[in-house]
Amino acid sequence: MNRLGKILLVEDDHRDVELTMLALRECRLVNEVVEVNDGSDALDFLFCRGAFEDRDPENPAVVLLDLKMPKVGGLQVLKEIRESQDLKRIPIVILTSSRQETDLIRSYDLGVNAYVVKPVEFGEFMEAVKQLGIFWAIINEPPPRG
Repeated sequence: MNRLGKILLVEDDHRDVELTMLALRECRLVNEVVEVNDGSDALDFLFCRGAFEDRDPENPAVVLLDLKMPKVGGLQVLKEIRESQDLKRIPIVILTSSRQETDLIRSYDLGVNAYVVKPVEFGEFMEAVKQLGIFWAIINEPPPRG
């Protein structure tokens, strides 16, 4: 397994980005984290287009995906990833504040690997992100390429 695979963080709330990055640093992950602030940029990154057309074509080890975002929402991003032959096996973790049952059901219907509701309390949020990072970047064995 390439334990240094990128983590794609798709989040529009700058405070949540900062907290997530802090939590990942605290658990000493050495994976590069690519941050994008909306679903449109996430799709451009994943499909190597627009501002990301020259990026290293290796897919991220995991995508941490918010649901409620401008331009393109997380459910649409998830749908497009799962419809792509090249991307459909990337592990995707929904990291959201949404407790709506319809979002949860739709996420799993579209093939999400995990659905985590962001804890409101700072310490709980940090711990949840640390656990996600450790599991998806270190412990989880990703599917083979191709």
